[in-house]
Amino acid sequence: MNLRKIAPLAGLVLLFALPLLPVPEFWITQLNYIGLFALVSAGLVLLTGVGGLTSFGQAAFVGLGAYTTAVLCTHYALSPWLGLLVGLAITAVVALMLALLTLRMSGHYLPLATIAWALSLNYTMANMEFLGKYDGIQGLPPIYFLGISLQDGRAIYYLIWVIALLAAWGLRNLLDSRPGRAIRALNGATTMAEAMGVSTFRYKVVIFVLAALLASVSGWLFAHLQRTVNPSPFGLKMGIEYLFMAVVGGVGTVWGAFVGAGVFKIIEDQLKEILPALLGSSGNFEIIVLGIVLVLIIKYAPKGIWPYATAALARWFPAEPRQRDWQDAAPLAARPKPAPKELLLDVDKVRKQFGGLVAVNDVSFQIHVGEIIGLIGPNGAGKSTTFNLISGVLPLSSGNVSFRGQAIGGKPSREIARSGMSRTFQHVKMIADMTVLENVALGGYLRSSKDTVQALLRLDREEEKRLFAEAERQLQRIGMGEQMFELAGNLALGPQRLMEIARALCTDPALLLLDEPAAGLRHKEKQALGDVLRQLRQEGMSVLLVEHDMEFVMGLTDRIVVMEFGTKLIEGTPEVIQASPIVRAAYLGTEH
Repeated sequence: MNLRKIAPLAGLVLLFALPLLPVPEFWITQLNYIGLFALVSAGLVLLTGVGGLTSFGQAAFVGLGAYTTAVLCTHYALSPWLGLLVGLAITAVVALMLALLTLRMSGHYLPLATIAWALSLNYTMANMEFLGKYDGIQGLPPIYFLGISLQDGRAIYYLIWVIALLAAWGLRNLLDSRPGRAIRALNGATTMAEAMGVSTFRYKVVIFVLAALLASVSGWLFAHLQRTVNPSPFGLKMGIEYLFMAVVGGVGTVWGAFVGAGVFKIIEDQLKEILPALLGSSGNFEIIVLGIVLVLIIKYAPKGIWPYATAALARWFPAEPRQRDWQDAAPLAARPKPAPKELLLDVDKVRKQFGGLVAVNDVSFQIHVGEIIGLIGPNGAGKSTTFNLISGVLPLSSGNVSFRGQAIGGKPSREIARSGMSRTFQHVKMIADMTVLENVALGGYLRSSKDTVQALLRLDREEEKRLFAEAERQLQRIGMGEQMFELAGNLALGPQRLMEIARALCTDPALLLLDEPAAGLRHKEKQALGDVLRQLRQEGMSVLLVEHDMEFVMGLTDRIVVMEFGTKLIEGTPEVIQASPIVRAAYLGTEH
């Protein structure tokens, strides 16, 4: 057994043995608060580090959980466990309402919105008579578990850390799953995810509510640990500190939340003792030092302490690759295939205007089953814009697009993906810190069904095996089977484009849209790609490709559509296009 397996087990044994040892009570108190803070920070890892949604308002959700149980237990003499359930329900409703109101905002507006509702919730707590205003609520009863009182700090320690570690286990399960890959696409790859059939807004709401629920649980534990609540621990200052913890520990990693909470709590408490003695006066000097620490960490370990430490340890104790346990997995369900020679795509006078600029001007063409159609033209001809109109990335200004007899013009790209169309992009879109295999498995999103709850509880393993088996099959198909465990961001441009094609094939499309697939490929790679596309044509798949490599296009396509200045110039076989003087004029500026 190597160190990577021994160290976590030894740490877990020590963590749970600590209250049984004659250690100072201060240590137990510190660890209790670290566990509480880590719960909130873990939600921020999911929301901010992975999902890219910055929130300064998590402390308000901590307050919701704390005040709910305080009111129910003191005013109505109900069980703390009922207080937990009601607190989670109230938090879920409030978080859902706030998510629907604010998550469509972008840029700096979302963080500002979180500050606004954090202040609103905190001032509401501080000004309600039945909540005790600024004095809060005292005299909360202890939690009882199986008849055992958890009033003592050493007793509630186990409850805090069991819940915190279960939350970490669930979040790690979630991130290694079908919905987890969709969530990881929220931070910079939403266009690609939508083209694979993912509703990115729905997942933003999911992670927002999940992060709020984790904060609410932390508030419930905090209330019964303190046996009193008041508004001060749930203000904007604490919301900023929770985000600070996540960033310091490693905002993109679950264990970083625990490291950040520990570093923050220990440094803060030590500085409160040391700085007044050094400076000869009291004050919140620790905030200044913590700010300096944050700046230094951002400069020298921008991803946080935990990723920095694990990267350093990996030099001596490299991580083992994912266990390849999907060899016998059942294949994913395949969509019904269209009939041979059936009209697949009908593009009818599509037009796109950006203000006064007409980027695509009444372009029409058709694709039948089993055809490879090329879309060519000089730079700026409108080829990629036409692709985006067909696939739903851009809305039509006018015209119609029909796919398999159904009008798809104006539909979002995720709806078009459901009908059997898949695409790659002119500029490669991927999730750089996921492996090649995981990136390609995202293409199987619509062919699978396990949801967030099943992923959290790890009830999706059989489906995951089927997804990875399909992803590996498509990677082998394009000659990238040996690279499936590499990080996608480490690949050169050519292999990244091949990976995109494998991801598109993983959707089991009837029509494949390839935007400059041969760009960045070496000669032999282009030949291999051409062979794959011809094989797909024989299997009944249709392909529409934009490409600047004329040798590649002419040797592969059945027909070619030539565009210039957003207008269709000519359509015909490769021989007709090569012989056309107007095509030569478009490319060379002269007919001679």
